[in-house]
Amino acid sequence: MTSTIQRKLSDSPALRWSALFIVAFTMMAAYYVNDVMAPLKTMLEGQLGWTSSEYGFFTGAYSFLNVFLLMLIWGGLILDRFGIRFTGILSTILMVVGTGAEYLAITKYAGSTDMVLGYKFDVFLASAGYSVFGVGAEVAGITVSKIIGKWFAGKEVALAMGVQVALARIGSQVAYAAAIPVAKAFSISTPLLIGACVLVAGFVAFLAFSLMDRKLDKQVKAAAPAADEDKFSFSDVVAVVKNPGFWLIAVLCVLFYSCVFPFQKFATELMTSKYGVDEDLAGTFAGLPALGALFLTPVFGGMIDKKGKAASIMILGSAMLILVHLTYSLPFISSSAVAIALMIVLGIAFSLVPSAMWPSVTKIFPVKQLGTAFALIFFIQNIGLWGIPALIGSVLEGYCIVGQNADGSNIYDYQLPMIIFTTIATASLLVAYLLKVVDKKKGYGLEQPNIKA
Repeated sequence: MTSTIQRKLSDSPALRWSALFIVAFTMMAAYYVNDVMAPLKTMLEGQLGWTSSEYGFFTGAYSFLNVFLLMLIWGGLILDRFGIRFTGILSTILMVVGTGAEYLAITKYAGSTDMVLGYKFDVFLASAGYSVFGVGAEVAGITVSKIIGKWFAGKEVALAMGVQVALARIGSQVAYAAAIPVAKAFSISTPLLIGACVLVAGFVAFLAFSLMDRKLDKQVKAAAPAADEDKFSFSDVVAVVKNPGFWLIAVLCVLFYSCVFPFQKFATELMTSKYGVDEDLAGTFAGLPALGALFLTPVFGGMIDKKGKAASIMILGSAMLILVHLTYSLPFISSSAVAIALMIVLGIAFSLVPSAMWPSVTKIFPVKQLGTAFALIFFIQNIGLWGIPALIGSVLEGYCIVGQNADGSNIYDYQLPMIIFTTIATASLLVAYLLKVVDKKKGYGLEQPNIKA
């Protein structure tokens, strides 16, 4: 009878993986909505009259509240103070509300001539909605990371994180592949409406997980009623930021992801304008990194669980980024086959680094600081996710217009933006190397396997 009481839900492989798949579905919905507007950039310009600068403003708005109102920081504090169930439910509600505002912007208010803070009202409302969605999506991300740290502690944590990322990438790949065909078949707003419906289902899924997590907490308290569950205090924030591993992971994160997510927002147009890829297929090819992550991230995560070498893998992934963006910047390479091959390489890098990076955070910080650590890292990451799209949009609008399409949308030369991405990727390689050096000095164990014999 005693052994039955002590056996927790998380001790059962079937139950802990079931919990993971439930919350992964919520993140899959979030990733779909996050990426579904990216393939539609040219259609937004042609049908709604948006400019590249306005599109860059909209794309960067995802991180605006997270950066300037410190919403991710507050989200991390709420997570560590009130727990994963409350924070997860709150974040999914924010995602639904934000997506609803986006949908209104491109339907009811599309083409509005009213101006707000210098932007057309439809652009401003869509950006505001995307910003609210961004708060929910990022807080949901750190919540799911802490869920994995809790449910898979001492077990296959890197594999679990890899599987979660892989499943989320299904949402991204579907968004990139389906957005243009669905928009052409119905309307430009239909892909986003589908996302709103899936997000509601994701909210229901998280409610189901909350019931499982509540039972797990009761089992933990029954097994160790006198134990103090590593309660959060504000001194933990100081402890996190004083850790040199935090800064290296955070800077690597912002540099690496700034070369992936913002690039993908413009990659569909790059594929059509420079490499002559058919518009209906360009989004699918732009989504190849997400598809690669679907299959490879769990594989790499499992390898790191058993073999280690996380710091070395982050160096390798950053080096691959340089190869990809540098080759895209070369004006004399215009083969569609090369462009697609580079997307595959980017997908491998996109699988390597996250599968090593996020489990490394659980080695650098204790469980009670994980919510704060992830929140601060995601906050710094969001600075890049806000600033880089706005920068690229402005550079395209100001320096890279080389003609116009029949629908009035501009044709751009992407050489200068790709040089910018190459520079950022080079910086990420340097930081990854420094992380490996510091790991040797501080003994984080990043090169050691996650599963102990």
